[in-house]
Amino acid sequence: MVKALHQAGIEVILDVVFSHTAEGDHLGPTLSFRGLENRAYYLLDPEDRRLYSDYAGCGNTLNGNHSIVRRLIMDALHYWVEQMHVDGFRFDLASVLTRDEWGRPMRSPPILWDIESDPRLVSTKIIAEAWDAAGLYQVGTFIGHRWAEWNGRYRDDVRRFLRGDEGTVIDFADRIIGSPALYTAPDHALYRSINFVTCHDGFTLNDLVSYREKHNQDNGEDNRDGADENYSSNCGHEGPTDDPDIERLRERQIKNALAILLVSQGTPMLLFGDEVRRTQRGNNNAYRQDNDTSWFNWEQVEEHQGLLRFTKRLIRLNREHPALNLEIHLPDLRNGNGGKGQPTASPDGQAQEHIAWHGVKLGQPDWRHISHSIAVTLSGKEQGDDIHLMFNAYWEDLEFELPPCPGGGQWLRAVNTSLPSPDDAVEEGQEPAVDGNTYLVGGRSVVVLIAHRQRVTDLA
Repeated sequence: MVKALHQAGIEVILDVVFSHTAEGDHLGPTLSFRGLENRAYYLLDPEDRRLYSDYAGCGNTLNGNHSIVRRLIMDALHYWVEQMHVDGFRFDLASVLTRDEWGRPMRSPPILWDIESDPRLVSTKIIAEAWDAAGLYQVGTFIGHRWAEWNGRYRDDVRRFLRGDEGTVIDFADRIIGSPALYTAPDHALYRSINFVTCHDGFTLNDLVSYREKHNQDNGEDNRDGADENYSSNCGHEGPTDDPDIERLRERQIKNALAILLVSQGTPMLLFGDEVRRTQRGNNNAYRQDNDTSWFNWEQVEEHQGLLRFTKRLIRLNREHPALNLEIHLPDLRNGNGGKGQPTASPDGQAQEHIAWHGVKLGQPDWRHISHSIAVTLSGKEQGDDIHLMFNAYWEDLEFELPPCPGGGQWLRAVNTSLPSPDDAVEEGQEPAVDGNTYLVGGRSVVVLIAHRQRVTDLA
């Protein structure tokens, strides 16, 4: 399988679970490590060593910083890289691996430095789910220089902004420029923030805009399992509907989420099937559903060709546009002037010239609690590598002032999520020019304009 994926140009990131085992709590079955050396392989309750400390939510916690467990983990990683040729690992509940034998978080956990510094893993991608099930949350502060991190704050803040929650604009703005408020260390890699709106845990993107509540009854736990707060909205009806207005809004919100994800600084991660509206019928914990709840329905590819094309176009834009791949750390909005107009420059003085924030008025971003909109202009290294992004989570249309296009050209409309396919994401080279110095952004819409160095005559 790995060989076939590589032949198709696809890298393989293996999801590994070194946080717990299937032996459960003290009443669970003896399958492996419990019968070998219980005290070495597991974290035990400091007050009753017959019991386990449970930081993984599954009854036990692997003692990742014990010498024998460190060897087990490293041997496993070496095998998967050298024998199976995987390209990287995503570590489930990676913050568990920062705990010592008493469950206390360590400043320099040996196992994590083993992984980071191992010469046999030097070309391997390493990704942390930088939290655990007991409340330890290390997004932005996970150790090391090579680790990328699932940015759970990105997920939650983008969802809340899309839903129309108040008091979300400044956090949303920080997320789309690489989360500098979280990643404050100057030596953090620019790819460190793994941005995502949905993942294998929780709602699919279709369900995020179709259900307000989880519907996990089929899991056999009386709907107690899975996250209770998903920052979701059903757009006016719980579950499937034939109402065309609700369906149009759901489709637009899906496009909004995809557009936001793919114009954000950092590394985007998409959940398979979101590009064709895969649904789990409101189940946000479908790991135990080996049926059509979790399977991929290939008929949806044909049914949602427009959304699939939209996603492909945004992926190409993300990969190719210089302003969406800036090679500098952008400044924290809360630093200095609070994000009004040009944010405070970074220590090297470069960031200021690469970013400008706006509201509906140029240079006047609205950070108020009641605000639901923001715009930003990002500039690449070369003149004409500019991109202008407008985000309107308000339910009414808003008219945004446009900055002058650099180089004497005109802005071209690349994306407008309020338009039907194929005008919602125009193919490269076919983008119509925008006439005038304002742009009307539809309610609950995202618009992406790209700079054109030469003046063109066709109008949007």
